[in-house]
Amino acid sequence: MKAGQTLPKITFRTRVRDEAVGGPNPFRWQDMTTDDYFKGKRVVLFSLPGAFTPTCSTYQLPGFENNFATFKDLGIDEIYCMSVNDSFVMNQWAKAQGIENVKVIPDGSGEFTRRMGMLVAKDNLGFGMRSWRYAAVVNDGVIEAWFEEPGLCDNHGEDPYGESSPETVMKYLEEAKATAAA
Repeated sequence: MKAGQTLPKITFRTRVRDEAVGGPNPFRWQDMTTDDYFKGKRVVLFSLPGAFTPTCSTYQLPGFENNFATFKDLGIDEIYCMSVNDSFVMNQWAKAQGIENVKVIPDGSGEFTRRMGMLVAKDNLGFGMRSWRYAAVVNDGVIEAWFEEPGLCDNHGEDPYGESSPETVMKYLEEAKATAAA
């Protein structure tokens, strides 16, 4: 993917809390589409290899969460974290991490990730098919800026991290804001 391209149209299977369901697990299925998440908004989307994994849990997700107010000040409406994990896993990961601002998107089947050209085999780690690490600024469903980790390939021996970091995305947004103000 690159700047100027439109996100693929996908339906995501999500689980949402609904007290009307009752019982100890008051959640129901809710289909969400690409338009539901991205239409009419300027957002940061970042995708990573897996919930509960070290880099994702220690740096990337907390970094976006802790800088949410700064992203808002830089013109971002929402921040979305995506992974090729199901909704149960993504919701529990967000809960375990104490996430209040970043919204998680489950790409359980990997279809969105595949259509983004970012689905890679991680069999060397026992993961199966997962997302390559990337981030994007998305404006009304169109990629404004793209941040991809180097070395995109199946069974990469490392987990590069830096290009898709919150700091890199914030730097882009600060420069874009300064250019617009000039």
